Amino acid sequence: MRRRIVLGSVLLCAWAGSAEAQTAMTPDPCSVIERNAAGKDQEAARAIRTAQDWPNLCRYAAENAAVTARPDAVFIGDSLTEGWQKADPGFFSLRVLNRGISGQTSAQILARFYQDVVALRPRVVHILAGSNDVAGNTGPTSMAAYQNNMRAMADMARANGIAVVIGSVLPADRFGWATAYRPAWQLREMNDWLRRFAAEHGYRFVDYHAAMSTAEGAMRAGLSEDRVHPNAAGYAIMAPLARAAVLKAR
Repeated sequence: MRRRIVLGSVLLCAWAGSAEAQTAMTPDPCSVIERNAAGKDQEAARAIRTAQDWPNLCRYAAENAAVTARPDAVFIGDSLTEGWQKADPGFFSLRVLNRGISGQTSAQILARFYQDVVALRPRVVHILAGSNDVAGNTGPTSMAAYQNNMRAMADMARANGIAVVIGSVLPADRFGWATAYRPAWQLREMNDWLRRFAAEHGYRFVDYHAAMSTAEGAMRAGLSEDRVHPNAAGYAIMAPLARAAVLKAR
């Protein structure tokens, strides 16, 4: 009997080793991706990282591993969230984390939501996404697909005991990187749905759009340098609205 157990163990180890050699699974994919990108020019390296890590899971992997205390809140989103850190660094801390990545659509944010939010066990998550869906950053999409991505993130948070705050997308009448589009009406349509969705499910909704928009749906003068991304004055309007929503959600 002992001989058969030992033999079985040897065979099992041999099989496991063989399987590992034949797959791309690795305990440290970010290091492998960086090795693959090493020595390439900037554009080629970016293409490799995008192809091999489409949601950019590597971006916050090290920072997430260093989190030891339960955060009060995690802010997740695209450049509107990422840029907040630079414009108003005092808003964030070890207890209020920024997990924004420039250029991302709701599908990419959803793909990293468990790693960058749920696994950190925050009391509250603030979700701000949608402008890049309208701009088509990852290709053509639909309002239904966007809504499903937002539902999935909110459902995931609620299932894990995390309170949800949903930020409205910000006003914009044009995108500098997608100049053919005039997005003001669709951003308003998106916000109408977000408001209804939050009310139906008991989530907090923060209406940044109303506080920062002209009657035509453009960003108010003085709040942005490019008519899309807030500057310090823009984030100064957003900060108290966000802070109040997070405190009420907790």
